[in-house]
Amino acid sequence: MRSARLRRTRRAGAAVLVSAVCLTTLAACGGDGGDSEGGGSSDPTIPLDPNAKVTLTIDCMPPPAKAAELREWKEDVAEFNETYPNVTIEGRSTPGQCLEPPRFTAMLKAKSQPDVFYTYFTDLPQVLSEDGAEDISDYVTPRSVPLLKDIDPNVLDSLRHRNNLYGLPTSNYTMGLLINRRLFEEAGLDPDAPPRTWEEVRAAAKRIAGLGKGIAGFGEYSAGNTGGWHFTAQMYSLGGDVVDAGEKAAFDNDLGRRVAKNLHAMRWEDDSMGRTQHLRWGDLQKQMAADKLGMFLAAPDDIAYMVQQLGARYENFGMGPIPGGRNTLAGGNNYMVRKGLSGDKVKAAVAWLNFRNLTVGKGQFDWARTKSDGLPVGVPQPNFWLNQSKAQDDAARLAQATMPVTHFKAFMDHPVAGKAEPPKAQEVYKVLDGVMSGILTDEDADIDELLSTAAAQVDRVLADG
Repeated sequence: MRSARLRRTRRAGAAVLVSAVCLTTLAACGGDGGDSEGGGSSDPTIPLDPNAKVTLTIDCMPPPAKAAELREWKEDVAEFNETYPNVTIEGRSTPGQCLEPPRFTAMLKAKSQPDVFYTYFTDLPQVLSEDGAEDISDYVTPRSVPLLKDIDPNVLDSLRHRNNLYGLPTSNYTMGLLINRRLFEEAGLDPDAPPRTWEEVRAAAKRIAGLGKGIAGFGEYSAGNTGGWHFTAQMYSLGGDVVDAGEKAAFDNDLGRRVAKNLHAMRWEDDSMGRTQHLRWGDLQKQMAADKLGMFLAAPDDIAYMVQQLGARYENFGMGPIPGGRNTLAGGNNYMVRKGLSGDKVKAAVAWLNFRNLTVGKGQFDWARTKSDGLPVGVPQPNFWLNQSKAQDDAARLAQATMPVTHFKAFMDHPVAGKAEPPKAQEVYKVLDGVMSGILTDEDADIDELLSTAAAQVDRVLADG
C-alpha cells in the first residue's frame, strides 16, 4: 500500500553529497559498459576497474529535517569512501514521502529517475512497463553481496520478473494486530495475548469500547485506497484472495461476505468501531496515540511513527499476529538501477546497496549507532534475514533496543506467511474502498450488492491492460 508503507522521504532538489569511491575489491557486477567516465569493463565477473571514475545519483537521501538520518547517510558515504575512493555518490532528497505516486510515475515516463532509484515491491510492473530498470541478475552474486544466501528468497522473488532480478531490498513488512496495552489492561484483557481470531477481536473490541469516553475497540480505514488495502489484508488472513490466478475478482464469495458481515456487526450491532468513518492512513494512528483506540491492523513501524511523530510512548503498544493467521499481507521497499547504465555504474550501485542496506552491523543495521542518534531500535523490521545473519541482527537489535521488545513477542513468536499485494493493487484498493465505506457508514448496507458491484469493477480494472 503506497500511502501507508514505511513512511520514507523522497528526492528534494539539489542536496548533494560528493564522495569519491573506487571498488577495488568488489567483484561480480557489470552492465553494458556504455557510460563509465574512464576505464571499466562490462564483464559482470570482473571487479570494477580501480581506474574507472564513476558518479552515481542515488534516491532518497534523508532531507535536512531528518538531521540524525542525514548524519548517518553522510557517515556511511564517508566509510564507503575508505574502501572505494573513486566513485562519487550524489544523494538526492525530497521533503515528504520518498515515493509520491504522481511524481514517481512522471519520473519514469520522463526517464528522469536517478541512477539508483527507490521503489516499492509492487512498483516492478510499472517500472518494467516503462523499461526503467536494469536487469542486475548477473551482477548480484555471493561475491558482490556476501549475505545473499541469508536474504529471504520470498523478498528477492518480489523483485524478479521471468527469473530476472531488478532490485535489492532495503526493508520489508508483514501486517499484524497492533494494540493499545493500556486500554487492554483497563478493559481486563491480557495485552501479552492479543486476539488470534476475528471472533476474539470482536469480543475484545466490545470490552474496550465498553470503557466509554469515546474509545473505539477496533478501527478500520475506508478512504484513500487504504480501506481496500485492509479489506485485502482481512481476506488474506482467512486464506482468501481478492484477485485469483486468472486475474479475476475473487472476493464476491462466502469468505468476502464473512469479512464484510463481521465488520458490519462490529460497527452497527456492537458499536465498537467508533462513529467517525471514512478514515485513511494516519487517522487510526492518531486515535491510538491518544488512547482512543484499542486495536487496528498495521505494520510494526506504525509504533515508531506514533512515538516519533505523535508523542506517544513505546510502552503503550504491543503487537500480535494477524487474526486468522492463514496469510498476512506483505510488502516492502527496494532500490532499482536505471536502465542503460554502464557495467561500472551497476557494479558501484550494487556495492553501495550491499554496504548500506545488506550488511549486518553496517549501514541501516548498525543498531548501536541508531540508538546513539536517538532513533528507534527494537521494531521488528526490516526482517528479511535468515540463518546466522538473522540471529546476529536479532541479538544486536535486542541489545540496543530503545523500547520493550517483549511487547512484540506474540508477533515474533507466531510468524504468518506473507502474501504479496494483488496486481494493479492501487486500482483494486480504490474499488474496495467503496465496500468498506458502505459497510461502515450505512447500517442498511446490502453486502451482497456491494461485493457484486465491486467485483464487476475490479474485473474491468484487471481486463484494462
